[in-house]
Amino acid sequence: MSEPLWVVLIHQLPPKPLYLRAKIRNRLEKVGALPLKNSVYVLPRTPDCLEDFQWIAQEAVAGGGEAWVCDADFSFGLGSDELSERFRRARDADFEALAKDIREVIREALRRRPKGSGADDLTARHARLEKRLQDLITIDFFDAPARHAAEMELTSLENRLRPPLPALSAVTSTSDRAGLVGRTWVTRTGVQIDRIASAWLIRRFVDADARFRFVAAGTSDVASNELRFDMVNGDFTHEGDRCSFETLAFRLGITDPGVQQIAEIVHDIDLKDGRFARGDAAGVQQLLLGIVRAHSDDEARIERGSTLFDDLFRSFSTSVTHPTRSRPAPRARKSR
Repeated sequence: MSEPLWVVLIHQLPPKPLYLRAKIRNRLEKVGALPLKNSVYVLPRTPDCLEDFQWIAQEAVAGGGEAWVCDADFSFGLGSDELSERFRRARDADFEALAKDIREVIREALRRRPKGSGADDLTARHARLEKRLQDLITIDFFDAPARHAAEMELTSLENRLRPPLPALSAVTSTSDRAGLVGRTWVTRTGVQIDRIASAWLIRRFVDADARFRFVAAGTSDVASNELRFDMVNGDFTHEGDRCSFETLAFRLGITDPGVQQIAEIVHDIDLKDGRFARGDAAGVQQLLLGIVRAHSDDEARIERGSTLFDDLFRSFSTSVTHPTRSRPAPRARKSR
């Protein structure tokens, strides 16, 4: 027999104490449980979800109620595909509400920026919004479509809150560029447009065998041989009105026209300020969204995204008789 796909919690709570109902309801919402009817909730059958239901059942019993947790498959009235879609719709609503709140904070950041006031309050609100996003990702069991938009909105807010930095000198000498070869490049987990494009740029123009390591947001510890990119206080990150890809291209002295066109596309997608008004940005963003949804592994996203940027780069080549250098075929790499 196949393993059950779902786990179900059934509970019956006493009328008093009144706080018990609110407590159990809040706990069920926090773990992402989907109500089937009053006092009947379902989650995907995973070890974490099973444990969540067992703890909630224990709390219900401790408060004077009754509770049962059981494995389940549905043979009539509710198919697994329909149930999965219900979970997606529930998370979509949560992610859309979060994105709306993030956009409001972005508007407030833009209103305050000329006055330079309220930075601490906006930073605190950003931290709360980031925690909400991480909490929702934890219970996004079936890849809700609205998740990507919320992540992009939060990235846009992060960019708005970064203070402008003075332009740095470009790294143009052969010796300086050579010093970046053989290094491990560190960035945040959950790579998307700017980090995927930056990784492509690094492997194509700096070090074809560059290794990448992915860490949680806020991590500051790096080894002596590691370089941070697209991270707060990173070695190569947002500077002024540049995204990380633009910073890399500028500081590494990469002036190839194809790279400059890609930089404009990445800027418009990442910063959402319409600076370059690239009509092709929406199509590139849609393709990258497909890559992000198809691959949860960051290295896989970079490998697949690099193929996309290779083709995009070739499309901007001005020469048909001297095609651009092909990137070496990707090899299996392990993060260190």
